[in-house]
Amino acid sequence: MIYETRLWLVTLATYGVGDIVTTIALVGFSASVSEANTLLRTAIDAFGLWGLVGLKLLAFLVCLGISLAGARDADPLLYYGPPTTLALVGAFTTAYNVRLLLG
Repeated sequence: MIYETRLWLVTLATYGVGDIVTTIALVGFSASVSEANTLLRTAIDAFGLWGLVGLKLLAFLVCLGISLAGARDADPLLYYGPPTTLALVGAFTTAYNVRLLLG
C-alpha cells in the first residue's frame, strides 16, 4: 500500500504539477514556443488554461480508474502501468518544457 501511494504521489508531482506548471509557463510567458499537442492547444484556445488543467485531470482520472480496475482483477500490469506511464510522461515533458523555457 505504501509503494502504491508513493507511486501516485510521484505521478502527481511529475504529471500533475511539473508538466502543468511548465506548460502554463510556456504557453503564458513564451512568445516563441506554442503548445505542440493539437488536443491541448484546442482546449487552451477554447477554455484557456482551465482547458489544459481539465484535460490533464481527465487523463489522471482515467488512469486512476484503469489502475483501480487492475487492482480489482489482480492484474499488476493494469495496476502499476498507468501511474508509472503518467509519471514517466510527466517527468519527460517537465524536463523538456524546462529545456524550452531556458532556451
